Amino acid sequence: MDQLVDGEALTKVLVLSLVFGAGVPAVFALGVRALAPVDGTTSVLRRSAAYLCFAVCAAAVVVGVAKLVVGSD
Repeated sequence: MDQLVDGEALTKVLVLSLVFGAGVPAVFALGVRALAPVDGTTSVLRRSAAYLCFAVCAAAVVVGVAKLVVGSD
């Protein structure tokens, strides 16, 4: 217990904070941008990419809530 700060724990918190705090909203924003019409229409590929982005965001939320409920480390 001679260390003031646990570097490994700090790194883990920093990485997870960046991934979930900035990464998930960025993926959601990409999904919203993919749904924006170009020339008045949205292609099937862009719509599919948007739905994939939204599914990734939903999965991240479900995994986060499940980890909180289970109480894993």
